[in-house]
Amino acid sequence: MSGHTRFLDDAAARGLRVEVADRGRARSLEEAAANLGIEPREIVKSLVVRHPDGSFLFALIPGDRQISWPKLRKLVGVNRLSMPAADVALEATGYERGTITPLGSTTAWPVYADASISGRISLGAGEHGRSAFVDAEELFRTLDATVADISDPL
Repeated sequence: MSGHTRFLDDAAARGLRVEVADRGRARSLEEAAANLGIEPREIVKSLVVRHPDGSFLFALIPGDRQISWPKLRKLVGVNRLSMPAADVALEATGYERGTITPLGSTTAWPVYADASISGRISLGAGEHGRSAFVDAEELFRTLDATVADISDPL
């Protein structure tokens, strides 16, 4: 089953309304935003983070911000978190970098979302060249996400 199909199936099972857009391949987040006709802050990056116990979590961060490692470590209650290599992220989620999303992940890791995310957002749809638009609050509710201040400006 393709990543995009897993994404759509999981969204449907959760009752989450998604609108998929073909945006073409993009070399940067800014290019992806331009292709979609939106601002970079409206794209939410789904980042895979390794927990010290060997598990993973998703950090959802607006496109114009970055993870605040001190804030996320404090929230999770650990002294160390890290970004895994691309092959490890693929193994943990079933998605390649650039397509990662918590929806349809091969393992349902915990989700932490930055509190600044709101309204209609775009995120990965499980396949290169495609993005999905969703309502942030609805997404967070269906994923049982922990919403907190976990980012800093770029």
